[in-house]
Amino acid sequence: MNGRERILAMLEGRPADSLPFMPITMMFAADHASVKYHEYATDFQVQAEAQLRVAEDYDFDYVSVISDPACEAADCGACVKYFPDQPPALDEANALLADKRKLSTLKPPDPATSRRMHNRLQALALLKQRAQKEKLVEGWVEGPCAEAADLRGINNLMLDFYDDPGFVRGLLEFVLDLGLAFGKAQAAVGAEMIGIGDAAASLVGPKFYEQFVWPCEKRLADGLRAAGARPRLHICGNTRPILAKMGEMGCDVVDLDSLAPMAQGRSEMGPDQILLGNIDPVRVLRNGTPESVYEAVAECHRGAGDRFIVGAGCEVPRDTPAENVRAMARYAREHPVS
Repeated sequence: MNGRERILAMLEGRPADSLPFMPITMMFAADHASVKYHEYATDFQVQAEAQLRVAEDYDFDYVSVISDPACEAADCGACVKYFPDQPPALDEANALLADKRKLSTLKPPDPATSRRMHNRLQALALLKQRAQKEKLVEGWVEGPCAEAADLRGINNLMLDFYDDPGFVRGLLEFVLDLGLAFGKAQAAVGAEMIGIGDAAASLVGPKFYEQFVWPCEKRLADGLRAAGARPRLHICGNTRPILAKMGEMGCDVVDLDSLAPMAQGRSEMGPDQILLGNIDPVRVLRNGTPESVYEAVAECHRGAGDRFIVGAGCEVPRDTPAENVRAMARYAREHPVS
């Protein structure tokens, strides 16, 4: 089986020659290709080449266009800081919606003509062409809570949940429309799976998550599926209080960060949900040995059962030893799925 076939077999509940291997690589991929991260995040040809190279050299089953959280926000007009060899970052001190009144006049940018979103679409089209059905091609959108925080400023947003819930609902509707438009555009150029990165959702608490965030994530996931892409939910941080709701969303894949035990994820989400993760990216993957990484993946596998995709809890750190990444790949390849 090739990588794409392996992932599709897992998604469709069919046997596979091994567990799929889908670690998130951004700075690791750029460093492997010997390119500065600014180029990786802003030049679709550089990113596509780096993804293809790292996937081939480390036996990944997929390629992805995830790069940084500022993509959509930048095209909305947010203040973004760019660095030669670090990811772009939102300037929270100058948040686009520091004045809430601006939301009423803000228009969602068109992914087909906006600079950064269009660059991601070009990367996807190139990966689709170059992967030649050997690797599954994944798109990426900011989740509703994360994008709201990108535009409003995360500290402001956390207070808004208490002080101005009406504004929060309006902002979430805006970012949901933006995410749906961007996701549909990605599906149209070949994204077979689309990750929903909603890191800020782990910070709002279960009450606000269920009341405000989950309904928007659900609508986004359903919209991506209707467009022909399989949704993958990725929420960084401690998601233990919201695991059950995450499992109710119906995403094809749910990532778990290292703070949320895989066994608890399986217990909360039931036997059919595909789980991805979740070894500690720093303490285990970056700082460990090939032997300890291999055993950590085995522990995740025991907790998750066979509806499991090998990966780290979040992004593979850029200075992770190559042999540690290969230990994850080795575990995946040595364990078939019946």
